[in-house]
Amino acid sequence: MSTDVTAKTPAPAPPGKSGGAAADGLLQLVLDGMRRNMRQYGMLIALGLIVVLFAVWTEGDLLLPRNVSNLVLQNSYILILAIGMMLVIIAGHIDLSVGSLTAFIGSMAAVFMVKNDLPWPVAVILCLAMGAVAGAAQGFFIAYGGIPSFIVTLAGMLIFRGLTEIFLEGQTLGPFPEGLQKVANGFLPEVGPNTNYHNLTLLLGFGMIAFVVFQEFRDRRRQQEFNLDVPPFNLFLLKLVALGAAILTLTMLLASYKGAPIVLLILGVLLVGFGYVMRNAIIGRHIYAIGGNLPAAKLSGVKDKKVTFLIFVNMGMLAALAGLVFAARFNAASPKAGLNFELEAIAASFIGGASMSGGVGTVLGAIIGGLVLGVLNNGMNLVGIGTDWQQVIKGLVLLAAVGFDVWNKRKVGS
Repeated sequence: MSTDVTAKTPAPAPPGKSGGAAADGLLQLVLDGMRRNMRQYGMLIALGLIVVLFAVWTEGDLLLPRNVSNLVLQNSYILILAIGMMLVIIAGHIDLSVGSLTAFIGSMAAVFMVKNDLPWPVAVILCLAMGAVAGAAQGFFIAYGGIPSFIVTLAGMLIFRGLTEIFLEGQTLGPFPEGLQKVANGFLPEVGPNTNYHNLTLLLGFGMIAFVVFQEFRDRRRQQEFNLDVPPFNLFLLKLVALGAAILTLTMLLASYKGAPIVLLILGVLLVGFGYVMRNAIIGRHIYAIGGNLPAAKLSGVKDKKVTFLIFVNMGMLAALAGLVFAARFNAASPKAGLNFELEAIAASFIGGASMSGGVGTVLGAIIGGLVLGVLNNGMNLVGIGTDWQQVIKGLVLLAAVGFDVWNKRKVGS
């Protein structure tokens, strides 16, 4: 017995449907990629929406070149602290002492430079060394003494705040040398012909765009070589366009005022340096490992105590740098300096994607989280929202960010 099999030719798609289906497929691909990478892109999108909201609310005042420049200067020390705090949180720890340590280092800088007329470059080196020693002392008790970081740094917060009061004798001390003031408040010099823009800032901005594009392509290629999941190429291109547009917009705004602040260059060096360490260096992988699964990291040969110790040494140095920038910006060391800085840095880290359980987070995320807080503060001041409601709103933003993290992990787990 034989059976006739007649091949059926698929019916052609109705005219006009194929293009719509392709567009729908592309949109679905982008949406699926964003869902899989929501932790990476969520706060970046939120930052863009917050900027647009306050730009409209303030009738464009938020994005005035002078205000953008002030936004960078006003939040520089919090962003410096957030970078170090992100590493601490990724490793599964916390540091409550950084606000007091910034005040203490500022007081010591005033003692060195104002009371004893020490040259400011020498005083800066001594202050950074003191920050490293302070971080090492706390790191020793945490890593080798086995005392929880919460307890050690809480004690450090009290100790450093008390030492600040002792060295300043309860008084404000200043002014600082002009050279140090320029580090915190100064701008890059004018070079080249008159173009109505700051030429050096334009050059740096275009160079930064080229660097970001190169880095993103290289990271994507390396991930593909190791058979790791990468976002769809369309979403990857969308990300590059968004990053390039953001950098170009910031560059043009700064170049149309006084140029890039010097402290922005310091932040750029820290972002690139620590970003490279966390992505490519062995110690970066070890930090993620001990925060993600400490017993497994120990079994794999990770020297968790040494890594933890170095994390707090690094946090101490960054806190010292933030203390110098803060003191130089306000041209005085005050016993009340650094109040709630630790809370701002912790909030910036969690808003930027850090996880309470450790093992998750990026240096860029810490910068984005700090900028979210900075734009919120600046925007709410411009529209006249009182400090009482500002605290409420920032608390809700922090709660929403951590709640999103918990929801996202449950969804992934299910």
